[in-house]
Amino acid sequence: MSILPRQLLSINVAQATPLNIEGRRVLSAIGKRPVSSLQAPERIAVQPLGVAGDEQADPTVHGGLNKAVYAYPHEHYAFWQTVRAQAGAQAWGEPLPHGMLGENLTITGLMEADAHIGDVLAFPDCRLATSEPRQPCFKFAAVMGFAQAVKMMAQSGYCGFYLAVRQPGTLAAGETYELIPGPREVSIRELFKTKMRGRKSD
Repeated sequence: MSILPRQLLSINVAQATPLNIEGRRVLSAIGKRPVSSLQAPERIAVQPLGVAGDEQADPTVHGGLNKAVYAYPHEHYAFWQTVRAQAGAQAWGEPLPHGMLGENLTITGLMEADAHIGDVLAFPDCRLATSEPRQPCFKFAAVMGFAQAVKMMAQSGYCGFYLAVRQPGTLAAGETYELIPGPREVSIRELFKTKMRGRKSD
């Protein structure tokens, strides 16, 4: 369980751009960059289909009403810094920039085991409901810079979660949010483990 306050550290967006992955040229908007940070807390609009200025390259996998926004716990960043350094993908001690995991919202205070489907993150001017875990793909491994990245996310359970927009509005880095419990029937972590086991048996 996280002991950090429930806070939005950064809002990150990207436009779909070509990536060369193992000889293939694919479109991806995984390379998110901050447009609102603690140092420059700009207010950013959030509509039913996502964060203003953001794009999804493959709407069959990302985006839509149920996966409009992707949030990732900053508490996991130290883990990824370590495994990337071990893999030679970055220098030891080099910090990961917010958005590196492909997330729109870099947050603190809510981990996958504590987030349940239907829980609501109530910000001052916007409400977002947890909808499902993120499932990593080959684009994630390419951006992280080492082939075992997907396996590491599956084993750790550090997947983050998608959010549906219950109440459109605006967000700004530095804001705190209240967690309003939903039915509390299944956690993001439990559902992620089930989905990843299903992928292995396909």
